[in-house]
Amino acid sequence: MADGGDGGPGAGAAGGRVPVQLQDRAAWCDERFNFQATFLQCLAKHVPNIYSAEMDPLLEKQEEMVQAAILYPLECYLFGEDPDIFLEKLQQSGTSQLCGKVFKGGETTYSCRDCAVDPTCVLCMDCFQNSIHKNHRYKMHSSTGGGFCDCGDTEAWKAGPLCTKHEPGASGSAKENSECQLNEEIMEHSRRVFPSVIKYMVDMLIWEEEKELPPELTIREKVDSYYCVLFNDEHHSYDHVIYSLQRALGCELGEAQLHTTAIDKEGRRAVKAGHYASCQEAKEEIKRHSENVSQRPLHVEVLHADVMAHQKFALRLGSWLNKLMSYSSDFRQIFCQICLKEEAGSEKPCFISKLMLWDAKLHKGARKVLHELIFSSFFMEMEYKKLFAVEFVKYYKALQKEYISDDHDRVLSVTALSVQMFTVPTLARHLIEEQNVITTITETLLEVLPEYLDKNDKFNFQGYSQDKLNRVYAVIYDLRYVLVSKPTLWTDRLRERFLEGFVSFLRILTCMQGMEEIKRQIGQHIEVDPDWEAAIAIQMQLKNILLMFQEWCACDEELLLKAYSECHKAVMRCSTNGRSREKTVFHLCGHTLESRPYRVSADPVSIHLPLSRTLAGLHVRLSKTGTISRLHEFVSPEEFKVELLVEYPLRCLVLVAQVAAEMWRRNGLSLISQVFYYQDVKCREEMYDKDIIMLQIGASLMDPNQFLLLILQRYELADAFKKIKPTKDQDLIKQCNVLIEEMLQILIYVVGERYVPGVSNVTKEDVIMREIIHLLCIEPMAHSAITKSLPENENNETGLENVIDKVATFKKPGVSGHGVYELKDECLKEFNMFFYHYTKTQHSKAEHTQKKRRKQENRDEALPPPPPPDFSPAFSNVVRILNCDVMMHILRTILQRAVELETHLWTEAMIQMVLHLLSLGLLEEKQQLQRSPEEEVTFDFYHKATRMGSSALNAVNVLMLLEKIRRVPQLEAQKDTINWILQMFDTVKRLREKSSLTTVTATSGSEATKGDESTQDKEKAERKRKAEAARLHRQKIMAQMSALQRNFIETHKLLYENTLEAQGKEDAIMEEESMSSAIDYSRIALGPKRGPSVAEKEVLTCILCQEEQEVKLESAAMVLSACVQKSTALTQNRSRILELSGDTLDPLFMHPDLPCGTHTGSCGHVMHAACWQKYFEAMQLNFRQRLHVEQIFDLENGEYLCPLCKSLCNTVIPIVPLQAQKINSEDAEAVAQILSLARWLEIIIVRISGYSVKNAKGEKQNLPAFTNKGMGNSALEFHSILSFGVQSSAKYSSSIKEMLILFATTIYRVGLKVAPNEADYRIPMMTWSTCAFTIQCIENLLETEGKPLFGSLQNRQHSGLKALVQFAAAQRTTSPQVLIQKHLIRLLGVLLPNFKVEDTPSLLEVDMFHILVGVVLSFPSLYWEDAVDLQPSSISSAYNHLYLFHLTTLAHITQIVVSSATESPTVQSSDNSEEARSAQSFCREVCQYTGGCFSQDIPGWLVWDCVRKGIMPYLRCAAMFFHYLLGVSPPEELLQVSEEGQFKALCSYLSLPTNLFLLFQEYWDTVNPLLQRWCADPVVLSCLKGKSIAIRYPRKRNSLIELPEDYSCLLNQASQFRCPRSSDDEQKHPVLCLFCGAMLCSQNTCCQELVNGEELGACTSHALQCGAGVCMFLKIRECRVVLIEGKTRGCLYPAPYLDEYGETDPGLKRGNPLHLCRERYRKLHLLWQQHCIIEEIARSQETNQIFFGFNWQLL
Repeated sequence: MADGGDGGPGAGAAGGRVPVQLQDRAAWCDERFNFQATFLQCLAKHVPNIYSAEMDPLLEKQEEMVQAAILYPLECYLFGEDPDIFLEKLQQSGTSQLCGKVFKGGETTYSCRDCAVDPTCVLCMDCFQNSIHKNHRYKMHSSTGGGFCDCGDTEAWKAGPLCTKHEPGASGSAKENSECQLNEEIMEHSRRVFPSVIKYMVDMLIWEEEKELPPELTIREKVDSYYCVLFNDEHHSYDHVIYSLQRALGCELGEAQLHTTAIDKEGRRAVKAGHYASCQEAKEEIKRHSENVSQRPLHVEVLHADVMAHQKFALRLGSWLNKLMSYSSDFRQIFCQICLKEEAGSEKPCFISKLMLWDAKLHKGARKVLHELIFSSFFMEMEYKKLFAVEFVKYYKALQKEYISDDHDRVLSVTALSVQMFTVPTLARHLIEEQNVITTITETLLEVLPEYLDKNDKFNFQGYSQDKLNRVYAVIYDLRYVLVSKPTLWTDRLRERFLEGFVSFLRILTCMQGMEEIKRQIGQHIEVDPDWEAAIAIQMQLKNILLMFQEWCACDEELLLKAYSECHKAVMRCSTNGRSREKTVFHLCGHTLESRPYRVSADPVSIHLPLSRTLAGLHVRLSKTGTISRLHEFVSPEEFKVELLVEYPLRCLVLVAQVAAEMWRRNGLSLISQVFYYQDVKCREEMYDKDIIMLQIGASLMDPNQFLLLILQRYELADAFKKIKPTKDQDLIKQCNVLIEEMLQILIYVVGERYVPGVSNVTKEDVIMREIIHLLCIEPMAHSAITKSLPENENNETGLENVIDKVATFKKPGVSGHGVYELKDECLKEFNMFFYHYTKTQHSKAEHTQKKRRKQENRDEALPPPPPPDFSPAFSNVVRILNCDVMMHILRTILQRAVELETHLWTEAMIQMVLHLLSLGLLEEKQQLQRSPEEEVTFDFYHKATRMGSSALNAVNVLMLLEKIRRVPQLEAQKDTINWILQMFDTVKRLREKSSLTTVTATSGSEATKGDESTQDKEKAERKRKAEAARLHRQKIMAQMSALQRNFIETHKLLYENTLEAQGKEDAIMEEESMSSAIDYSRIALGPKRGPSVAEKEVLTCILCQEEQEVKLESAAMVLSACVQKSTALTQNRSRILELSGDTLDPLFMHPDLPCGTHTGSCGHVMHAACWQKYFEAMQLNFRQRLHVEQIFDLENGEYLCPLCKSLCNTVIPIVPLQAQKINSEDAEAVAQILSLARWLEIIIVRISGYSVKNAKGEKQNLPAFTNKGMGNSALEFHSILSFGVQSSAKYSSSIKEMLILFATTIYRVGLKVAPNEADYRIPMMTWSTCAFTIQCIENLLETEGKPLFGSLQNRQHSGLKALVQFAAAQRTTSPQVLIQKHLIRLLGVLLPNFKVEDTPSLLEVDMFHILVGVVLSFPSLYWEDAVDLQPSSISSAYNHLYLFHLTTLAHITQIVVSSATESPTVQSSDNSEEARSAQSFCREVCQYTGGCFSQDIPGWLVWDCVRKGIMPYLRCAAMFFHYLLGVSPPEELLQVSEEGQFKALCSYLSLPTNLFLLFQEYWDTVNPLLQRWCADPVVLSCLKGKSIAIRYPRKRNSLIELPEDYSCLLNQASQFRCPRSSDDEQKHPVLCLFCGAMLCSQNTCCQELVNGEELGACTSHALQCGAGVCMFLKIRECRVVLIEGKTRGCLYPAPYLDEYGETDPGLKRGNPLHLCRERYRKLHLLWQQHCIIEEIARSQETNQIFFGFNWQLL
């Protein structure tokens, strides 16, 4: 059905039905004899009231009133029962076989390359998914709108015309499917209702009176109520209209935008209501303001309110009829009959024609309704489609002229319907026979272009209007549609009408033959380049039409001859005009040529010769079909005048040669562009190729010597081959040489290019294969590149797929790039160096590639031409030009000049071509001799080449010259080719002799072979000698290179030492590691057995000043460029709303969801802080001076590009050296005796309570004692923390301190999105947070990629992380210690519940790793004393780290058990290990402390399994953190990937027992009270009771959303997408978020949001929440990935979908089926997880600065 809609026309108004309608209906029934009058009365009464408020219409209320007052009674009358029931019945009774869905702009359509009759045959998404074509070679495209699904149309498909939905019997039995017949009564009612409805519609739509209505609709007093109505046009932009409305009406911006959007969508809008005078005034104002902005005023009318209302209702009736049409074929037929009925005896057109003719005057909304009505009625009934087409062609000229002067898009014009009719083969035939449609279209073309004809009746498109020509192309397209499928059966009438059309088309070509002639500029350069684009564009448009006309003609012998005759006459008419000059005579080699004097370099010449080229095409088809034998019946030999036919194409080729010789330089670029297109793949079939064919026709029909003389004369080379001494002018000599080269090349093409069906006996496949072979001889190419280089036929096919596998093999692509085809070795022998479609660069590239290949294979470098196929009989005489006298003279002259070393008179290219021509002659003679006996072979190339040039004493022949030329040093490169030719001479000689001597002795044969062998041996030796010489030469060059390199390194030491030292250091580290691995204790990071730090001397080189510096605490700071960004890469809950501004945020605790963290990444490049500051200031200064240039980066926010790698950075990390610390093992043992966990906790509590007492200035603090012992001497106790070892704090240089503050402030500013404030209390929190989050991100990345924890980081990640952790430890010293202590107390509050303050979160609401980093880095603040700056000694810190880590680990295990070990097991296991038993006992405790909320039935092995898996990420992060903090080498097992070994190694490195529950047992007395408090927390209990959900461990690893394998599934999803905020069914730009899978409506005003007072597009505002401003989207209709960051930056990135040739398809331009490439999707995933999206955007924007025009904010 055309539109499934909402259950019928009557639906949606159930609420509005009141008894009134029954009376109404009764009235209609009573007066049924005059239905029309009643109907109009009813409308006159209701319509003005319903549509009274046009300025602010209440659409739902209007619809309700329309249904109640008019449509419901009308339907009741029409159906004779309740409309809903009746329509339901109709709907059940089956559907039409045709789908008939009308496409909206942007909707995806599918065409099948295997089954579609032509590319315009398309299917909608639903039909395609249910058809056989989805398994064929299909194409996907975005509709421009206005098309129509061809499912069910048997003429559109060679196979599978019906999808499963539309097949007969699809909706039940066969009976049901044939659409339900309406009963007579309803038919009768329809015949009465439809005419009135249609007449009213037509009358109102074409109503021109602005103030009055027709008398039958005027029943009330006329009121002075008018609207000022503004109409849409394509001339004014959105902004123009908004501006004009604001100025003229004084309205707000929002209101003006609303009006403008409505005008653009509907085509018109009332912008002011009021009395006539005020509306008239508004109209003038709008016109005045719009004229100021642009040249043309807006179209404004003042309409009476009633006129507006009736016009609006007429459209409502249109959509009502449209709905009705979809229900029954009978309705459609009655409707079509009424629309086509002409008034008896009246000249007026029928209703539908009236509407068509009025189409250009209708506004957008009305056109859409009208076109949809035509689709749903006429186009659904084949018989009426035909009648409609007849009407359409009848008014074709008028409609096209209207369209050309209209300014609406083609989609909105009724002329766009032509494709629906003209491409139906039977209908096109009918229109040609009955309506003479070809003639109609061609005449229309001539009639719409009269202003472009000059006085000679030739086109001249100077100063053309691009818009107008684009509209004219539509007419050309119509011609293409009519010709798209060739007829199989010809009737006399079809022949006659087609020929008539062809002759009419020749009139257009006559106007193009010789158009826009040009004359060579001499002396002064041309001032203004003439417009050349239009003529070439029309040529491109006509290319396929010319080919189709030729194909049609070739279908029928009689027709072909008549068409040829007509075309010949037309060419002759164009050729003989005003050419009455005297003939000149030209002698050479005893031959003379009489011709009209003409010089391309002095006389006018044109590149446009479509008539001559069409004749060449028809001639080839005559030859192919063999009809050429009857040509004399139609064109007598006297009339034929082959010299005239050849003349113009030859001039064109000479023009190209002269342009190459730079003789036309003063004619500017336009000529160069024309010559480019002349030979380009888009035009060459009907330009360059046909000119070569025309020369071949000339060569086959003229005397060969005459032909060559004509060529010499036109190339202006007559003197060059006479014995006249040329000038000394170098320019002229160079010109002459280029012309000779160009001429020789054309001669090679004329003789050698035979791959045209008809010129020789080849097929189209052979031709395409040859094209592909020559393309792949240049280099391996992608499928799309080959396709672009091949000409397309009328169905946009190149024929590539049918043959590519015969000649090439496909190589798949990697993670980037695309797949390529490589030529098969057996096809290399087909390579012809002088292939006529090579450009100059392609020619030299191919020659180079092939010679290089032969060299590698150790073969000679000769590249002789492959044996060409034989000419067909009509062209067999062409080869005679090879062995005629003039040709021999040309070859001899050139060779002689080379031998005599007259260097300025010959070039190597010339010799190459001469050799090629010799090869062609010898190959031809060899082939002829092999095929037939010698006496029958008249082709005597060998004889001519060995004959002396003259009778003079010093005369030589070609063979002798070749022997001499071998010795010319400049021609060393051609030696192999010359040898090959000499061998060929020998072969041909033997073939001649063999056939003349009947008896040939065996000996002479063997001698000959011996001779052959000996020459081959010589050549081999020679080649070997060359290879050896080349090798020595290479060696010499390499030696020079390395000397230079050494010299360079000496000069630029600075650059290299850094890299060398870095390598040295790594080696040193490796050595130390390998030594220490023997002593195992050194691989422990925590506690008394802590291993030594590996702190090597670090010497770094600044990338800006290239100076080295050792990193020391007291030295000037060195920094790493870095980028801080917010990130949601690890989030476990995407639905959480992120705080956009962190003014009130407290970042101390990270939620276990990890909703949004601050990531710090570095590119690893080092600078002096001072150098960096200078660099940054210079950038700022530069930016201020270039205000008009948009910057890629935001200097205000500290952004810059790394000077070396151009990564985007926004800060620098100061490099703080690692403080090496050793532990005296004896001291450690002693301390171990005293300092247990309980004692350590006691000391801390006393220290903290002491500080609290101090800070509270003597106020009493109630800190409960931890143990039952008394406090003892509190003063002593307060200082007891210092008794286990202290040392003075590190002293940092002022520049390091400055950098510490700078970097910390950046983290604070970026992470919280607030203004910088160095004194803010949250700065330390943010420092710890970014440190923890960055480690978590890197751990996550290593795990995802399956890499070991240590040793596999990239250098930039390693140095960045090292600097970050050391910075985080050092940052504490720049903040007040009291502040750090406060933070520490809050952090400890989570672990030690008796520290709890009010806002301390529960155990389940924090991320333990963030707590660990926080407490470890803030703990030294407890050592702070008023007088001295102390920090813990190595031993103290070893214990602090150990106990803090153990405490957090205990809390984390509890977290995991409570949140994740609560599920019943799915598998049974009887594991009774020690771990399982410990777990069981631990669970009993938890169960007890939670009051039984925690089930103790969970088996111990399961709990242990959960804990072990759940704690891994935490342990891995902790190991990284302590490694980079302390510098202790990790165990070997962590340098490789192994699940089992990794856990043990982590436990040993972090001083944990492998059975983690033993930790609880070890510290049970101390931990027991803690565990009780943790378990009794209300949040924990609520989670265990199932009232709330806690995060489960291990957290899931985030990845991009799962995408479907087949891209059409995504398109399907997009087609079902409806914008949540928009009621209309306009197609949107659906965009898919790859992070969360949300589908958004992009680049549309309906979904813009106001965020902090800024308008943001749907994607930009989604990105703020989903990715903290950084996001990745897939534009579904364009198959492109979009990366965006913030509101102002973004870039396009290739989508991870590839076609079968390994290529992406941005914009779905090629439309091939696409499939997901997992590797590329993984690359996108890594781009996200490595936090490189911002970097990618910056890089992309730097390389493609053109994209700045895009407003990313509104994406």
